[in-house]
Parts: sequence; C-alpha cells; structure tokens
Amino acid sequence: MSNTSFASRKSWSDRIFDIFVYVIISFVVIVTTYPFLNVLAISFNDSIDSVRGGITIFPREFTLDNYIKIFTFSGLITGFKISALRTIIGTILGLISASMLAFAISRVEFQARKWISTFLALTMYISGGLIPTYILMRDLGLMNSFAVYVLPGVVSAFNVFVVRSFIDSIPYALQESAKLDGANDFTIYWRIILPLAKPALATIALFLAVGQWNAWFDTYLYNGSNEALTTLQYELMKVLQSTTSGNGGDYRSNIPSNATNQVSPESIKMAITIVVTVPILIVYPFLQKYFVKGMTLGAVKS
Repeated sequence: MSNTSFASRKSWSDRIFDIFVYVIISFVVIVTTYPFLNVLAISFNDSIDSVRGGITIFPREFTLDNYIKIFTFSGLITGFKISALRTIIGTILGLISASMLAFAISRVEFQARKWISTFLALTMYISGGLIPTYILMRDLGLMNSFAVYVLPGVVSAFNVFVVRSFIDSIPYALQESAKLDGANDFTIYWRIILPLAKPALATIALFLAVGQWNAWFDTYLYNGSNEALTTLQYELMKVLQSTTSGNGGDYRSNIPSNATNQVSPESIKMAITIVVTVPILIVYPFLQKYFVKGMTLGAVKS
C-alpha cells in the first residue's frame, strides 16, 4: 500500500478532531470579523434608519451620505493628511535608524556593542514617565510642531533587537567576502544586509506604521490646540467623546443646517472608524508574506 493512500485514510477520531478544529476556527473568524462588518454596514446605512437598530452585516438602506458628510469636516481632511505624513516619515526614519544601529551592534569587532545593547535593553523596562517626557518635549522646543510626532520614536529598542537578531542569522562569510572585494561598511549594509533583511524590516515597518497611524495621545498632549497639526485618530477620539457624552459637539456644528436632521452621531462615528481602519487593512497584505518569517528568524534571543 502506497504512502499516499495510507495518509488519505483517517480514523474516526482524526476526522472528529478535524471537524472540531474547523468549528473552532470558524467561530473565531465569525467573532473577529462580525464587529468590523457591523460597523461597515452601519457606516453605509441611512443615519435615520440606523437609529432603529437591528443592523447586522448588511446595510438596510444603503447610502454614501455618511462618508460625504464626514469629509465636510475640515479637521478630518487635515487629520488624514497629517496622519498619512507622520506614518510615512515615521516609518522610514524608524526603519533607517533601527537597521543602521542593529548593523553596528551586530559587528563582532565593535567593542561597545555589549554596552549599547545593555543600554537599549534598559530602555524597554525603565521609562521616565509622562510628566518628565512632557517637560523634555517642551524644553526641546517640540511643542506645537510636526517633529514631536516622529523624533521621539525614531529609535526603538525592540525594533533594533529584532533586526540585529535577523542580521546575526545571516552568514558572516558574506560580509567577509564583500570586504575582500573592496566593499566598505556602508556598501555591505546597503547592498547585502538590507536586501537580505527584508522580512525583519517588513515586520517592524508594520509595527511602526500601525503605531504612527493609530497614535492620538501625543496630539492631545503636544498639539491639541493646533488645528493645523491634528491627526485623524485624534479627530475620531473627539467624535467618540462627544458621542459618549450625549452631544454632537463641534461635529454637528460643522454640518450644514439643512442636513443636521439627516445625520446621527452613531453613523458619523462608524464612518470615521472605517476611514481610519481601511488604510492599514490595505497595507497589511503586502507585508504579510514577510511577517511570519521576520518574527521567526528575527525573534529576540536570550
């Protein structure tokens, strides 16, 4: 009897186990996707009809009015631009700094590599706290500026260790061969290390992008009074806050008077939630193929 036919024959216990696994996985998929589909359905549903409730994963009265109305808010357009800009710049700077520092401390001839690694590790467990950080940002002149979004998070110890561990898994003979061919350290970093470290770089790029895109607390602390530097998540927070408090806040005042009776805080909240979620959902599939490999090979080693 061939191995293929033997493998295709399963006992009843194996089949029952497979069914049990499929049921559990299906349940998890439903539980995790239903809230998003429900929010999506409400965002595309007529505001007045949404007040009745009972909407599941399909809109009862389809309309695009909710999305048209939220883009009449000047704060959302500005917030979308600033959030996109800080995500792009913050991710690029984070990748460059993490990869360069990781490459430096991965070199065996670098004598201070243990001291720098120890110092970076300490920053993962010791923090100055909120008030000292606020005072530091103020003394550095970063208040009411775009730089406060990207400069404080340029270097992340966790990201450095992920990339360094991945670099350590690359045969050092490649760097030695490049040196024999006359390549300097920057050439080795740019032409050998970066191309081979794509899985690790894609992994931390996803971490950096999601962190920058979802950030709002730094806007609240440092740029809360500067409407030109507001972020999309901060605007969403204000919508959620006004909805929870039971009043429409500034958002209903931004809607034309003839349309006020056609909008509800709930529908606006759902539409904005979809707007801030979709960009990350679009980016994730392009990085997913590197994600598992990057986390496996670039995991922090003891």
